[in-house]
Amino acid sequence: MQLVSVAALAENRAIGRDGEVPWPHIEADVRQYRERVAGSPVILGRRTFDSMRDDLPGSRQIVVSRSVNSVDVPTAVVADGVDAAIERAAEIAGGDDPVYVLGGGAIYELFQPHLDRMVLSHVAESYEGDTFYPAWDPDEWTVAAESAFDRFTLREWARRDDSA
Repeated sequence: MQLVSVAALAENRAIGRDGEVPWPHIEADVRQYRERVAGSPVILGRRTFDSMRDDLPGSRQIVVSRSVNSVDVPTAVVADGVDAAIERAAEIAGGDDPVYVLGGGAIYELFQPHLDRMVLSHVAESYEGDTFYPAWDPDEWTVAAESAFDRFTLREWARRDDSA
C-alpha cells in the first residue's frame, strides 16, 4: 500500500476557509481529483467526511475520529487514530495500491510522517484561510511529475528513499 495525500493549496498553503476552499471554483482541479481517488480507499477526518456526505469520494472511506464509533454509510468505517486508520487501509488496499489521505488540516498533519507521496494542486496566489496544509521538509521530497493547468500546477511529490 502507498499512502498518498491529495490536496489543493494556495501559495501560502491555505486549503480552507469556513469549510470551503478559499479560491473561486477550479473545475479542472475538481475533475482530476475525483478521477484520481474514484476507485481507491480514502482516509479523511470526520468533519471532512460529513461535508462530503452527499458526494463521497473513493471506493471506501476510513473516517478518523475519536468522537464517533460508527457512521451510517455502508462503504465507510471509523478508525480512532493514525495507526488504526493505516491498519484498516492495509486491509482494504492491495499490494502497492494507493490509499489517499484527503484531509482536513489536522488529518494531513497527523499523516504527514507516514506518507509515501503527495499529489498537490498548487493554486496560483495566496488566499486567506483558517486551515492550512502542513509544511514539509523539501530535503525529504522530490517532484516526480508536474503538469501545468489554468490557475494551478499539479505536482506529484515522492518521498526520497534516503529521507526515512
